[in-house]
Amino acid sequence: MGSFVARIPWIASHVGVEIGQLGLALLMPGLGALLAMPFAGRLAHRHAFRPFVTTTIAAFCASLVLTTLPTSLVLLCLALLVFGATAGLADMAMNAQGVLIEKSLARSVMSSLHGFWSVGLLVGSVVSALASHAGIDTRLQFALTSIVLAAGGAVAARFLLDDPTSTELAAPPAFALPTRPVLLIGLVGLCAIFGEQAGADWSAVYIQRELGGSASVGALAVSAFAVTMAAARLMGDRVIGRLGPVRTVRLSGACAVAGALAIVLAPDLAIGLVGFALLGIGVAVVVPLVFAAAGRVGPHPARSIAGVAGVAYASGLFAPGVIGAVAAASSLTTSFCLVAVLTAIMALAAGVLRRR
Repeated sequence: MGSFVARIPWIASHVGVEIGQLGLALLMPGLGALLAMPFAGRLAHRHAFRPFVTTTIAAFCASLVLTTLPTSLVLLCLALLVFGATAGLADMAMNAQGVLIEKSLARSVMSSLHGFWSVGLLVGSVVSALASHAGIDTRLQFALTSIVLAAGGAVAARFLLDDPTSTELAAPPAFALPTRPVLLIGLVGLCAIFGEQAGADWSAVYIQRELGGSASVGALAVSAFAVTMAAARLMGDRVIGRLGPVRTVRLSGACAVAGALAIVLAPDLAIGLVGFALLGIGVAVVVPLVFAAAGRVGPHPARSIAGVAGVAYASGLFAPGVIGAVAAASSLTTSFCLVAVLTAIMALAAGVLRRR
């Protein structure tokens, strides 16, 4: 994903799309994931974890190459739809394995696993930046990246756990919408991902337009958000182990609200940067805890995780547009007031994550 994001300008230039058309195309990965999720539980039940994780990661890697081939907007949208669908299935499979490992170890590890996703995002973007600087063609870079990652996924999958109860349970429906408990957990994830999208996509713009910062300071805001979020995830399991998921999410929500309010009320650039750093810390561990809580609902963890992921991906799909629409109607400051409200709701609703 980091490799892809850093190469979006090349893809847009290669296809020949304008900024508005590119915005439409970039809705497709989230939509693809959303469409794939209702089928994920049945697929996970029918296949053992090791081949399922290997196959979904390999498909995701292959679809990365697919994004470099289109020469028209329609073909690009179709390629990104497949890219998002395979990403969503791989994400569900890996999170379901994470839940199984947590049960085996009887302690929280999901936050650290998601922390390595953040590390991967950073590494992938750096590799793409270096490849671009060296003049390496994106198609060649993505092909090599896909081979390396698919091979690494296949090797790692050999050491995964299989669910000993999967064969004892009746198969879930081929197409399944989220149940009420899963939906409630998913709404907590929706609030967290809305805040995450706001920090990732709009921090640089906010610093420049609302606080008068330079492009370099705007980039620093993105870094402050991303680095604190990754660090909080890597250290989050210790906090979760001491406080439990509910108290951790409430504390995280308070931190996120403080960050959003600091952004809204910032009198200068320094306070704005601190606000984005606090927002990154505040939303970091909530999504891992949401997936872990979903894995404890019902007899089919993969199905519950797929339902939560569907709600969460919906937030990721619509958050940038909602923030942009509110900003167009009022201001970006008003948009971050909405972020403060949603992260407050996230904290207040933390009780749905309680271990039962």
